[in-house]
Order: sequence, then structure tokens, then C-alpha cells
Amino acid sequence: MPNKTLIIGACGQIGTELTMSLREKHGNDNVIASDIRKGDEELTTSGPFEIVDAKDFTAVENLIEKYQIKEVYLLAAMLSATAEKYPMQAWDLNMNALFNVLNLAKDKKIEKVFWPSSIAVFGPNTPSENTPQKTLMDPTTVYGISKLAGERWCEYYHEKYGVDVRSIRYPGLISYKTPPGGGTTDYAIEIFHEALKAKKYTSFLSENTGLPMMYMDDAIRATIAIMKAPEKNIKVRSSYNLAGVSFTPKDLAEIIKEKIPGFTLDCAPDFRQDIAESWPSSIDDIQAQKDWGWKLRYNLEDIVGIMLDGVKKQLKEKKL
Repeated sequence: MPNKTLIIGACGQIGTELTMSLREKHGNDNVIASDIRKGDEELTTSGPFEIVDAKDFTAVENLIEKYQIKEVYLLAAMLSATAEKYPMQAWDLNMNALFNVLNLAKDKKIEKVFWPSSIAVFGPNTPSENTPQKTLMDPTTVYGISKLAGERWCEYYHEKYGVDVRSIRYPGLISYKTPPGGGTTDYAIEIFHEALKAKKYTSFLSENTGLPMMYMDDAIRATIAIMKAPEKNIKVRSSYNLAGVSFTPKDLAEIIKEKIPGFTLDCAPDFRQDIAESWPSSIDDIQAQKDWGWKLRYNLEDIVGIMLDGVKKQLKEKKL
């Protein structure tokens, strides 16, 4: 009988696409999606779907026992911009959901855990260019603090209890399939919708703010690859750097202008500007390349072409 996989937080930006990719690979019935609310219809009807609060230990444990789950992808989290508005709720969700899964793994109820970290773990005193795998980490956001604490707990549970937990520090993620979820890099999705609808966009980050970004397909590929890698290859048990491609709002706008003549970019930085300035502008992910064969596939030109085509198709479908 194939191993069963549970995705907690399956209705979010990453979870939606990861669920569908895993169902395609392992069969719909072997990938159980769960979230605190119902999301995308395709996700909730193509295979098993359960409503569950990631903070409720008993509910998560019951779900694992019901489906005899072997692997858990814990994606439930409050992201950077939203977490700044609701700091205590963010800490509660981001930390207690992780403890629930780590403790179930410690008790041998599950065999393997994936938990995402973020470039938000870095801070204003971290080297901002080619940020190394091991470096000073002084996050200034609730989200970043919770992710750094989570990294330390993941490593602790591996060292003390032998928990097979694996993690990636995601850069900003770009996709047209699901809406952004309250992060500091959301401008890089919004810009495509506004370019096609209005030929103009006002960015909440200043035009020269460079950040590492990644097309969602690359992020999903990396997530599945790290979970498939032999256990002995996973040398980092806090979280692996993942670089993506680094660009500014201005860089992105210039390429969009080539495809949509007359497109204009304005900038009106808000509270997210301070968050972005505390993060790296580029990342060194050589450790992930060496340990489990990570390799980026999509560059900035690829991303712009895919996003414009995808959003254009969505807008047409909405009109029909």
C-alpha cells in the first residue's frame, strides 16, 4: 500500500499547487489535503479533504491515525505582512502548529516532516548580497522571529529525538494560479494583474528594492526533491537557503514594458518597505545544490512570460 501524505494548510498559495503536484505523482487518494477552511474547488474535490485547525493537537493526531499518514507537509502559517498586524495570533499559529507535528513525529506517529522557513529569518545585520547558509540572523518581524525559532526547534528535534524534519528557506514566491497570501513580496504577483487590466501599477515597495524571488513551479520542485532525497544527504536540519532570482520592482517593470507597451510603474512604499529592507537582496544556495541536487529552472524572462500568459487567460475566463 502506498504511503499516505498529509498537507496541513493546503488551501494557501504553496499548499494548493503542492497538493495537486503530489496527487499527480502519488495518486489522489494518497494525498490528504487539510486546512481551517475550504479553498480551491479542484483541490477539495480531487481527493480527500479535511477541515482541521493546525493548532489543535488532538484533531491533527486523529487525522494522522484516520489515514495512517507517513509524511506531513506543514504549510499553515501567518505570513510576514499579515503577522505584523496580528503578532500574537501569528506566533500562536506559526509555533504551536509546528510543535504539534514535531511531537507527533517524536512519538513515531509519522516518519517524515516538511516545514517551510523563509528569507525572513535574516535581518538588517545579515550580509545582504549572496547571503550564506550560515550567517548572522537577526529578524525584525514577527514572521521572521517565528521562523528562526522554528528552525532551531527543527534542528533540536532532529538532534535529540531523531525526527526526520526537512526545510527550505523560501524566497518570495510568484504564481498566477493562487492569490498572494499577505506577504512582503506580493507586489511581484499583483503587478501582472494590474499591468493587464490597467497598464499601470503602484508598488508598495520602492523601485530599487531588490529581493530574491522564485516561480512557484521551482519551489514545488524543490519541496518534493528535498523530501525524496536520501536521509543521509540532508546535512542541514535547520533550513536550506534557496536563492531563486533577484530583482527589483523596476527590473520587473522594464521587462513587462517590453511585452505591454505603455505600462507604467509608480511606487508608494508602505510598512512593507521596512520589512523588505531587512531581508537579503540575493542568496547563496550552494549547500542545497551539493546536498540534494537542487537546480533552478526559471529565470526572470521566463517568469514574466508565464505570468502574463497565465493571468491573461484567467482574466478572459472571468469575462466569459
